[in-house]
Amino acid sequence: MKVQNQSLKLSTRGEIEFVDLTDNVQEVVEKTCVKNGLAHVFAPHATGILILSEYEPSLLEDIRTMLEKLVPKRTSYQHPSNAHSHLRSLLFSPDKTLPLWMGEWSWVLGSRWFLLKPMFIRGREQ
Repeated sequence: MKVQNQSLKLSTRGEIEFVDLTDNVQEVVEKTCVKNGLAHVFAPHATGILILSEYEPSLLEDIRTMLEKLVPKRTSYQHPSNAHSHLRSLLFSPDKTLPLWMGEWSWVLGSRWFLLKPMFIRGREQ
């Protein structure tokens, strides 16, 4: 079994920002020359979230609105600083695994990999 690991250093500009990782993931997979296997992507941060979604701006805005409504930023939490970010991250997984078959993704056409950060990060490996 062939295993390829790669880290990316990313920064975000604000809360609930969607960072499209699709091209980065595709590049890593192409470098491995794996035709049949699995691609596993993980966000190694306490508030990291990975989603697969259509790249449709109104849908991404709906996801943002949902998170803001379900877990508002400004309310009374016990955690002193960014409880809302940690609570939002509980709603989604920090990782995704997708199969590759004959060098092609086995996923919904038009879907993109997104790192969704419920909080601001500066130059941290993800």
